Amino acid sequence: MERPNDRVFIFDTTLRDGEQSPGASMDLPEKLAMASALAGLGVDIIEAGFPAASPGDFEAVREVARQTEGPTIAGLARCHQPDIDRAWEALQEAKRARLHVFLATSPIHREFKLKMTKDQILKKVAEGVAYARSLCADIEFSAEDAARTEPEFLAEVLEVAIAAGAGVVNIPDTVGYAMPHQFGQLIQTITQTVPNIMDAIISVHCHNDLGMAVANSLAAVQAGARQVECTINGIGERAGNCSLEELVMALRTRHDIFGLHTGIRTPKLYPVSRTLAEITGMEVQRNKAIVGANAFAHEAGIHQHGMLMNRESYEIMKPEDVGVPSNRLVLGKHSGRHAFAAWLNAHGYQLDEAGIQASFEAFKDLADRKKDVTDVDLEALLEGRTDQEAGPWLLVSFQTSAGTDGIPTAAVSMRHLEDDRLVEDAACGKGPVEALFRAIERIIGVRAPLKYYQLSSKSRGKGAVGQVSLCVVIEGKECHGQASSSDILKASARAFLSVVNRFLQGKKSGREGHIATIATSSQ
Repeated sequence: MERPNDRVFIFDTTLRDGEQSPGASMDLPEKLAMASALAGLGVDIIEAGFPAASPGDFEAVREVARQTEGPTIAGLARCHQPDIDRAWEALQEAKRARLHVFLATSPIHREFKLKMTKDQILKKVAEGVAYARSLCADIEFSAEDAARTEPEFLAEVLEVAIAAGAGVVNIPDTVGYAMPHQFGQLIQTITQTVPNIMDAIISVHCHNDLGMAVANSLAAVQAGARQVECTINGIGERAGNCSLEELVMALRTRHDIFGLHTGIRTPKLYPVSRTLAEITGMEVQRNKAIVGANAFAHEAGIHQHGMLMNRESYEIMKPEDVGVPSNRLVLGKHSGRHAFAAWLNAHGYQLDEAGIQASFEAFKDLADRKKDVTDVDLEALLEGRTDQEAGPWLLVSFQTSAGTDGIPTAAVSMRHLEDDRLVEDAACGKGPVEALFRAIERIIGVRAPLKYYQLSSKSRGKGAVGQVSLCVVIEGKECHGQASSSDILKASARAFLSVVNRFLQGKKSGREGHIATIATSSQ
């Protein structure tokens, strides 16, 4: 790997550490779609998974390695020969492959998890990295929990790893414990005390338990780190990882301080963020920096006046620089199909003719109830179509009844797309949403009790679009879904159906899709 002083390499671990975020599991087609989006974004390295963790993770890494063009594809392995062999087997068809080997080094991990001495750690690192290097030219070594490791011992570990063949040495703040000044000082100490450090790139992998992941990563970059490990939307174990979009835009916006650049195509940040949210069903918080719905929104009168005079008075970035729609195109009930198709094209949606027509009809239905239809409304509407695309069941119609004096009921009509059967049934519940879910269960024959249900607003005003995010339990496994509509009962039914459809499709193909949760390392 090249080592320019003014370049920061972006190592994206959305598919590995990010997927370990509860509720963020992805099936193989979704991982491939996300890998393609990351390649288009311009990340340098994609960590595709932990091949030794499960057969599903192995298959995912192998297929990402086979099918993804551009970035280096990395697979994680413990400093253990069977793990390394499994990872290399999955990576062999990648045009550019990296074996990412890790071993914990902190006192608490040495004593309680590994039960190893310092000398045993050093020996294990030397053997593991050397073995990995015998298989693959690109080796990264991570000292798990490095931020809580004695700096002198950490320096010894890194020296050994580099001597054994590691071209990248990663310094994880595994539990998000460090403060920016401490973490920056640690990186500086490493540059000064590891004799062969110039033979490797220093990488960092920061978690967000105290909300410091991005700040710690930037402090490390200032101190000499030239690779940052991060995830889209900052997803990951516990409170998540360093947010890719925040790190990249901090480096770009404050080039006067850092004097560094990345290879990220920043106008793709918002579309890739949206892709991940749609795949995982994990909504981005409205006030999230860079890609949140409010990131470029101005409501206060004095702010609006300042924006009209000069946008830079209250915006340090342009929305278009990160791919955020400008919201200048207003669609309403008088808009035609051509205008709607133009909006789809401008916002990166690629639908076939049937998809365009179905979406247009849903848009016209929304426009009849809402005076102004915004970009956020349309995005939510399109996200709500996921159940229509998943199959094998299609929601045709439903009717609910509820009130203070009656038992809530729901009558549902659904079509089975494989044999064109129209099936109708009804059920009761404690409320209309539960009645809807029970009726769908009766038709499909799958029991899916609700674990949690969340309703949020995707837009404002009369006829605002609501987004339903839910989790159900099917055959003992958690499964997450999401859908949007200006009718919250319709959104609820679509979200529930999308989950059950995904389960049925996964079961048919021999994969459990979103349902499986893999226990792996977060570094």
